[in-house]
Amino acid sequence: MKFSSSNLIALFKKARKKIKTTLLSVFVIVLVGAATVIGIDYWVSWQAKGRIITQLEDVPQREVAVVLGTSKYLGRTLNEYYKHRIDAAIDLYNQGTINQFLLSGDNAHRSYNEPWTMKRDLLKAGVPEERINLDYAGFRTLDSIVRAKKIFDTDNFLIITQKFHCERALFIASSYDIHAQCLAVSGPTKHSGFSIRLREVFARTKAFLDLYIIGTDPKFLGPKEPIQPSATPENSNPQTDV
Repeated sequence: MKFSSSNLIALFKKARKKIKTTLLSVFVIVLVGAATVIGIDYWVSWQAKGRIITQLEDVPQREVAVVLGTSKYLGRTLNEYYKHRIDAAIDLYNQGTINQFLLSGDNAHRSYNEPWTMKRDLLKAGVPEERINLDYAGFRTLDSIVRAKKIFDTDNFLIITQKFHCERALFIASSYDIHAQCLAVSGPTKHSGFSIRLREVFARTKAFLDLYIIGTDPKFLGPKEPIQPSATPENSNPQTDV
């Protein structure tokens, strides 16, 4: 089959038009996707307004605080995200605001156990063992928040983590009719944590899909292990004795 120059030009124009249409379609898809991700990010932040506390003295009396786990060390360096969460938990107990803790995190293997690591630090600070409850199946934020209600039978608690994480945790809590507030502790002091915040944007999109599209449940549920209320919460802290 012979092609004249005019046929070749026509084919070239047709191919160029098809490429332009394809590129335009890809651009629109990317643009809509980016707008959706950004919109979810702003929505998650907006819905948490009024439920985030930034000062220890503003935290109301609560029976239970859920401390969300993270690794204690990054290499050989103490993880500031971890340190600030644990320090806040200890301070809240010492001032008599929180009576019990639910320490929720990953228990991937024997040498990596977030709940036990947190428990050990609370015990060192003088928090009684009977005030500490462990959730070894808090693999993700969704697992930690949902299991607090479904397994540990509490739906009115304080969450302790950083602000960006507070917003996602409260987003998940709201979808399960959990009446939670969150104490936003500080993050790293030596760097901005930009990469963490960037990952959080996509984590929020994943949370949205899990809650409203996929319907993801926690990896493990199981029988209830209700946290029993303190008998005399006002006297639970030795530092409040006269």
